[in-house]
Amino acid sequence: MSVLVVGISHNTAPVALLERLAVDADGLRKLITDVSGSEHVSEAAAIATCNRLEIYAEVERFHGSVEELSAHLVERAGGDPEIFVPHLYVRYDDAAVSHLFQVAAGLDSMAVGEGQILGQTRSALRLGQELGTVGSTLNVLFQQALRVGKRARTETGVDTVAPSLVSAALDRVGCPDLTGRRVLVVGAGAMAGLATATVTRRGATDVVIANRTAERAERLAREYGGRPAPLDDLATELGRADVVLACAGARGALITAPMVREALAGGREAVLVDLALPHDIEPEVREVPGATLVGLADLAAALHASPAGREIAEVRRIVTQEVAAFLAARRQASVTPTVVALRSMATSVVETEMERLANRLPDLDEAIRAEVVHTVRRVADKLLHEPTVRVKELANTGVVSYTEALAELFALDPGAVDAVTRPEGLE
Repeated sequence: MSVLVVGISHNTAPVALLERLAVDADGLRKLITDVSGSEHVSEAAAIATCNRLEIYAEVERFHGSVEELSAHLVERAGGDPEIFVPHLYVRYDDAAVSHLFQVAAGLDSMAVGEGQILGQTRSALRLGQELGTVGSTLNVLFQQALRVGKRARTETGVDTVAPSLVSAALDRVGCPDLTGRRVLVVGAGAMAGLATATVTRRGATDVVIANRTAERAERLAREYGGRPAPLDDLATELGRADVVLACAGARGALITAPMVREALAGGREAVLVDLALPHDIEPEVREVPGATLVGLADLAAALHASPAGREIAEVRRIVTQEVAAFLAARRQASVTPTVVALRSMATSVVETEMERLANRLPDLDEAIRAEVVHTVRRVADKLLHEPTVRVKELANTGVVSYTEALAELFALDPGAVDAVTRPEGLE
């Protein structure tokens, strides 16, 4: 069994395609459940963010599984494979491990180093555990990925060096200082919290949080000294705002061109930043006089071109180190069934020979018999010691497979190896 990743993200697809793959909580549950029911899949989890949707699965075979997982994503996008399949990426086995570790460390994010992805990775694991689709393999893999993500942020300053989406957007529209500006944040989720924290750091003191759920808006507004507002008052709040940060990700635009045109009547100007997927703001707002609209597609190129210097290099070093350690541990664990089969074979040989000795010498003194058994077992253990050590070394190098090595040394029956149950945890 191996780990397979099939996904689509800002690295491989335009925002318009990602928008069609956006899933809500119920849709994500259904996707994971459907994937886990596939013929070749034994475990499944999914990471879903505003700019990525990735399925992680433990699979029996590569080709059939790739087709199954791809079909589930294409179905989510409306069943048009010619459009979506070219934008999908596939990571298998060792490459899947490396990819998840990079994702958790923030190296694969649009804003390199952003911290939200660590929480989203944790949520993916929790949901898989809740649905019963995550077993020992994905549990160990995701737990290790979370540890790698934490280590990257603890040992480096990547969170402060890499730009956030909000900071990049505000910089792009020339808003380094928001002192005296009225700011409207639409939404009250994780991205909205990041947006509110960012504008507060930039001097904004008049911040309004508009959200469909009043309790969440009140909680976020209270945390940053802002004012909550119901979503029904959105048009009114637009008429007062100088800067709008939309982070709700609702289905259907919350802010339309007619709303903005009315809000800016009389020559007012406003900056609108759409950080949501699906879009919260109609693209036609760009045509409204006085409105400056920045979206995810506008930010992608600038964020990828932004150098993160030594901090990013250090994170990459940490990820490379952790991937190597994880794969080495997995290879060590994979040796166990073969070693068990080898020792079982030796034990069986000893027992068979001792039965033969008992039949040939039925009057043999019990003390002498016990000493003979002890001696024969010691000989068997000594003979097995060096091959056992050597097979573990071969597993770490990856040059020679442990099955081939032991087959050459002891002519082991492959069926005996396959019959040994793998220990839980790493495969």
